Amino acid sequence: MADPKGFLNHGREVAKSRPVDVRLKDWNEVYVPGSLLPIISKQASRCMDCGIPFCHNGCPLGNLIPEWNDFAYREDWSAASERLHATNNFPEFTGRLCPAPCESACVLGINQPAVTIKNVEVSIIDKAWDSGDVEPQAPERLSGKTVAVIGSGPAGLAAAQQLTRAGHTVAVYERADRIGGLLRYGIPEFKMEKRHINRRIEQMRAEGTRFRTGIEIGRDLRATDLKKRYDAIVIAAGATTARDLPVPGRELKGIHQAMEYLPLANKVQEGDYVAPPITAEGKHVIVIGGGDTGADCVGTAHRQGAASVTQLEIMPRPGEDRAPHQPWPTFPMLYKVTSAHEEGGERVYSVSTTHFEGDEDGNVQWLHLTEVEFIDGKLTPKPGTERKIPAQLVTLAMGFTGTDRENGLVDQFGLELDERGNIARDADFQTNVPGVFVAGDAGRGQSLIVWAIAEGRSAARGCDRFLTGASELPAPIRPTDRSLMV
Repeated sequence: MADPKGFLNHGREVAKSRPVDVRLKDWNEVYVPGSLLPIISKQASRCMDCGIPFCHNGCPLGNLIPEWNDFAYREDWSAASERLHATNNFPEFTGRLCPAPCESACVLGINQPAVTIKNVEVSIIDKAWDSGDVEPQAPERLSGKTVAVIGSGPAGLAAAQQLTRAGHTVAVYERADRIGGLLRYGIPEFKMEKRHINRRIEQMRAEGTRFRTGIEIGRDLRATDLKKRYDAIVIAAGATTARDLPVPGRELKGIHQAMEYLPLANKVQEGDYVAPPITAEGKHVIVIGGGDTGADCVGTAHRQGAASVTQLEIMPRPGEDRAPHQPWPTFPMLYKVTSAHEEGGERVYSVSTTHFEGDEDGNVQWLHLTEVEFIDGKLTPKPGTERKIPAQLVTLAMGFTGTDRENGLVDQFGLELDERGNIARDADFQTNVPGVFVAGDAGRGQSLIVWAIAEGRSAARGCDRFLTGASELPAPIRPTDRSLMV
């Protein structure tokens, strides 16, 4: 273990952020480069000899957190990287993007600030890349079996890497022009610079994984034809059907889904545009939805020079302490201030949009809302609270309802859906169609990046067993698993 008295001798320190007025001038990650390593050994020493590490349960990947905390404390970065990669294909992604349910389950967190698990994780992997400890792991022999992976988000990439290392010939199909899925075009550069994706793709190419971009299965290539070409298929197409807001005025220009708005900002950083076709510059921006995607819209609007940014949430503001019905070690719903919220704007809770109002040219100008409250368990408008706020750009960040049904993938394969509208699968992540597996949001519904990677790894094991009769690949979870998170 780490220092037995570490949690007594050291308080919690997290990564330092660049000043707001500095980071708003660029799209680089918000944290000060290199600020973690000087403090990370002390932070890792705060990991306790707790007997039962509940952080394992909090993490869907089952990360061996106390072990790599100990190595980080001793500054044995090579061993820490090996332990980290034993359960997680892409710790540089999770270390930047995961909301860290492991920290909510940390035993130290019962009565003290939890161990900075997420910061330790990202420090280990960044050090590993800098030291050359992350190398391609090509298989010793090929199985002669072929696998197609549909989708190149975290679930698809994890499944592809695991299956490639098992000796299968794997091709990843992505409908966008670049590999990465929502990691590439849904996550702003200031949360994760895309160089982290690029070097993982190069590692996977060196291992033997093949990538096919600009091909949408169901439209550009029929699913049935794909099935004839490959011995097995893993569907990791995500849950990309966005929840809409069917109120009067929705048709006005200037109202966009978040995943229409965010990718264009990322494409500017990729060099595809000089300026984004949809921009917040000089506009009063309204973001509807209080989750992480909404915060991404807030931070993007700030960097584009919005006149004002207001984020609306229909639910009440969460508390800053655990509610009685969310005791340790569950993942609590707490009031969270992200880096985007630190940069400005207003957050309004317990409000519902009633309609939009536009100008004579059909451009949105005002958003009308009313306050709401829970009465007999139902959200009910509060009389006399109606008002309007200026809105020249509105982004809808209200979540996703399931996988895309319009491109024909589900119907062409003949896939069955579960009661929630996700692609149904068995204990091996196999669908009702033999040889066709599903992982990530397409089978689970909208969820976290750690669940996506865990599902990709588990689906890879099921696929490997289908192809060879047995598998030595790890399976972190089963389809029916639910973490301590609500």
